[in-house]
Amino acid sequence: MPTPSRVVKLLIVNDFVCPFCYIGQHELLDAISYCRDVLQLPLSFDLEYRPFRLIGCLKEDTTNVDKATFYTNKLGKERYEASQATVEKWAKEKGVPISFRGPMSQTIRAHRLSQKALIQGGQALQLPVLSALFKAYLEDEKDIGDLDVLADIAEQTGVMTKDEAITFLKSDELHEEVLQLTDEARSKGVTGVPLTVIDGKWAVKGGQPSETFVQIFKRLADPTAGHPTASPILSAVTAAVC
Repeated sequence: MPTPSRVVKLLIVNDFVCPFCYIGQHELLDAISYCRDVLQLPLSFDLEYRPFRLIGCLKEDTTNVDKATFYTNKLGKERYEASQATVEKWAKEKGVPISFRGPMSQTIRAHRLSQKALIQGGQALQLPVLSALFKAYLEDEKDIGDLDVLADIAEQTGVMTKDEAITFLKSDELHEEVLQLTDEARSKGVTGVPLTVIDGKWAVKGGQPSETFVQIFKRLADPTAGHPTASPILSAVTAAVC
């Protein structure tokens, strides 16, 4: 395998209540693995996940609202059922059991844990935490606003012990930072997620298939190919999120 000659910085803005963010994460990681293991492109990837809040109306301790009811009320029955059908089609094809059952969760605490992992261990620690949070919410139907659920994830992924996590989550550490990052994203034009910013210059919008990312990374690995602005899913980032 050739020695990586370029580091590709990927900044991903997402929210854990968003099934399309989970889809986007799977597709992006599949693309990275394919480029590394099969194509053996001379690239390495530096990933950072940033928070976004799609649901701002729920308090952090709200646990009595189920997903289906919430989304039906927010989107309307027709839009909700169309989104559900799209997600379920992808889930069946990929073998990922995404569920629309379980409680709706406010994600501030989950984002705080993700940011804590990033601070302590970079992408090597943040990515397992992020994957565990998505799985807990979208596969296992758990409440990722619940202190015990989050503390278990923190311990299982090696961020901190369960007791340390409970103390952290009950504090206000990183609370304002998470709110500031989400507000900053909105102020710079982010209205939906997932959004993947590449090298602070281009943005991939929505949960794109892995083939889309593979084509972008192939162009970035080829010094003669020029910038990847020809792709219709890429747009210039006029005010860089990062």
